[in-house]
Amino acid sequence: MQTIDIISIATIAFLGSFGHCVGMCGGIVVAYSSTKIQSSWTNTHQSFAHILYSFGRITTYIILGALFGYLGGVATFSHTANGILWLIVGVVMILTGFSLLGKIKFLVLIEHSFLNSAWYKESFKALLQNQTFFSFFMLGLLNGLLPCGLVYFFAIAAASTADPLYGALVMAVFGLSTIPALFSLGFFVGLFKQTKIRDTMIKLSAISVILYGCYTIYNGYDYVVSSDRTLLQCH
Repeated sequence: MQTIDIISIATIAFLGSFGHCVGMCGGIVVAYSSTKIQSSWTNTHQSFAHILYSFGRITTYIILGALFGYLGGVATFSHTANGILWLIVGVVMILTGFSLLGKIKFLVLIEHSFLNSAWYKESFKALLQNQTFFSFFMLGLLNGLLPCGLVYFFAIAAASTADPLYGALVMAVFGLSTIPALFSLGFFVGLFKQTKIRDTMIKLSAISVILYGCYTIYNGYDYVVSSDRTLLQCH
């Protein structure tokens, strides 16, 4: 992966976490912060609990990234096919960006939450009542499975790497970049509930996604064109 890709992924994830992720997962963070974390706990104990929760999410993301990276590698049969995959990824990124801006309902259509499913409710309730530190990690693992537009976005980016290791790296960078927002939310719930702050972060994230989508489409186009030139030279 190029340095620009890692920086772009980290930037989009960081900005998106203060906007989209706080809205999507904020309720869960608030729920476990007010239920599982005791007021008598020291800041160190509270921080450790929040970090374990985040590591749980990141673990799920890394597994998904490796899986999608592997599937992307299996699906890539030629340079042309790889270029087409990049083009598709770029288009999806742009659609995601416009959806974050509220221009289209792309994310609404794909974010079919299963929060109301029986297995999720039972698992979430059991972990919420458990006071052990390990339960915070397990709750993070569970939250990592929630349908989310940004997770889908980065999963597709992981698939485009066509490599399990790089796919896992994409999702790891994504997960690590979301820690500041969700970690802070556990301590300062009211701050990120402010509409202006969230709206600003969502807009910045959306613009970053759209720009990175355009860059990805350019890469895909360049891949297809260079592949065609190679074929012509061979003939």
